[in-house]
Amino acid sequence: MSERIAFIGGGNMASAIIGGLIKQGRPAAAIEVVEPFAEARQALKDKFGITAHEQAGAFLQGVRLVVWATKPQTFKEATLPVRAHVGNALHLSVAAGIPSDSIARWLGSERIVRSMPNTPALVGLGMTGLYARGGVTAQDRALIENVTATMGESLWVEREEQLDAVTALSGSGPAYVFYFLEAMTQAGTEMGLSAEQAYKLAVETFRGASALAKASSEPPEVLRQRVTSKGGTTYAAITSMDQSRVKTLFGQALHAAERRARELGAEFGKD
Repeated sequence: MSERIAFIGGGNMASAIIGGLIKQGRPAAAIEVVEPFAEARQALKDKFGITAHEQAGAFLQGVRLVVWATKPQTFKEATLPVRAHVGNALHLSVAAGIPSDSIARWLGSERIVRSMPNTPALVGLGMTGLYARGGVTAQDRALIENVTATMGESLWVEREEQLDAVTALSGSGPAYVFYFLEAMTQAGTEMGLSAEQAYKLAVETFRGASALAKASSEPPEVLRQRVTSKGGTTYAAITSMDQSRVKTLFGQALHAAERRARELGAEFGKD
């Protein structure tokens, strides 16, 4: 716990990880942050007692892990003043879309793990996809798993391009849930409920169904069938969605997200 971890970028995702690390018992003094915006630096000091730095410097020397939590469009620029101080560090990128080839080239290191977290990490219920380059050891992986556990669950993928699928499913996934919550809330109000009542019913239904699916060994098709009696209310709803090709259209939407993830990687990974 005394090993030092540095964050390049101190925004929401970095704050989520830092909060989890401190809950694990890691002292604030073992966490370094480089954050150019004064308001974000003050927020870190107020919330965690961490004095963040406006610019990179010699204080980064000797850190065990560098977490890259910058915006994709500023990633390359951010590596320039950091690289000279972190030659022996392990690197974890939580920046969307930046290929590890580019990160390795910019940092001059093969000890790089790319991740794709999602926003439920802010409440410790995130899902993070992980990909490790060849220079990452088993011990390095264990450290990464310990850090990402502060955000929720994680899984490793064998090929980096699979992170585009992770992005489409879980990285963008919370927005799909919120989209359906919007629709369910609106329909509930049209059927005579208050917006507050409809929203609570929708949120708790998603929460409960997700918990049930996680606890069950049965596939989602079977779970769905168990609450879909032929001729009943659920059957009417599912039949309506099937007639409107909701499942097909939703699948097309996820493929669109995957394509865009690839495009962003090509765009932001340029020299």
